[in-house]
Amino acid sequence: MRYTTLPKTDIKVSKICLGTMTWGNQNTQEEGFAQMDLALDKGVNFFDSAELYPVPATAERYADTERIIGNWFEKTGNRDKVVLATKIAGPGDYTAHIRTNGFSKQALHEAVNNSLKRLKTDYIDLYQLHWPERNTNTFGVRDYNHNPNDQWNDNFNEILHHLDEIIKSGKIRQVGISNEKAWGTMRYIEESNKHNLPRMITIQNAYSLLNRVFEGDMAEIAIREDIGLLAYSPMAFGVLSGKYIEGTEADNARLKLFPRFSRYSGKNATEATKRYLKIAKNHDMSLAQMSLAFVTDRPFMTSNIIGATSLEQLEENIDSINITLSDAVLKAINEVHAELPNPAP
Repeated sequence: MRYTTLPKTDIKVSKICLGTMTWGNQNTQEEGFAQMDLALDKGVNFFDSAELYPVPATAERYADTERIIGNWFEKTGNRDKVVLATKIAGPGDYTAHIRTNGFSKQALHEAVNNSLKRLKTDYIDLYQLHWPERNTNTFGVRDYNHNPNDQWNDNFNEILHHLDEIIKSGKIRQVGISNEKAWGTMRYIEESNKHNLPRMITIQNAYSLLNRVFEGDMAEIAIREDIGLLAYSPMAFGVLSGKYIEGTEADNARLKLFPRFSRYSGKNATEATKRYLKIAKNHDMSLAQMSLAFVTDRPFMTSNIIGATSLEQLEENIDSINITLSDAVLKAINEVHAELPNPAP
């Protein structure tokens, strides 16, 4: 395994992070336990979760993923071996079963306290805001279209003050953002710098061969402001394994169970995936490992969040850490990207 530190801290994390959003839905608790055992054995010390998980989010299974992690901590005593990240869900119809008061002081304290109980721990290493409160182009929306009726008021300073209280209580160590855009990221940084408030040290956004929009304004911000990307969906819901093109997907494959998750399955995304699959085969590697190796080695990357529904997938994904793509492979990848840029933003 290769390691780095969370930006502006001495917290050592593996360059591969274990994603958990399938546990409690596509995966049982026992399977989640087995994945954590294997990941830790292979040097992965960074786990990412969210109160929202498992996905698809439902009231019946709300926060079951955190419960599974907490039960594993209780069973194994391995809490001190893991850098643990989780998130508070943002507002919206999708999360109305959780709460409706966004990132208010009450919401943040309530969410942190409930996550700690479920996770059976007394601290969270990295606590993240799952998506912005304001209306913006997240979750596959390509362009920003301003909504003049958006009722949101600028509360970046207020949120950081609330998080500062929780950090000082010892319940969380560091904070980060997720599904955020360039303007929101810089506003958080501005408030931190001006008022000596907690610094957002990571941003968890989608990033893969099919979605490289982070390489625009966000990449410069990440590098110049030292806010590290935690890349989610580096396999594009499993599309970048090539299994849907080759017809080898298992019965519990994500897009088989939940066909409405079509973000990475459009015409151009499928065509790009076919071309990437050909590059991988021409260079004697799996598309999964090529896709993950590409993401892991970007200069703005802190850790690559991988997920799997089987131990075989998980082992292959973790082992991608040992692959360094050649200049020839990178050239071929960028040629596809030039012709079919960001087909699944």
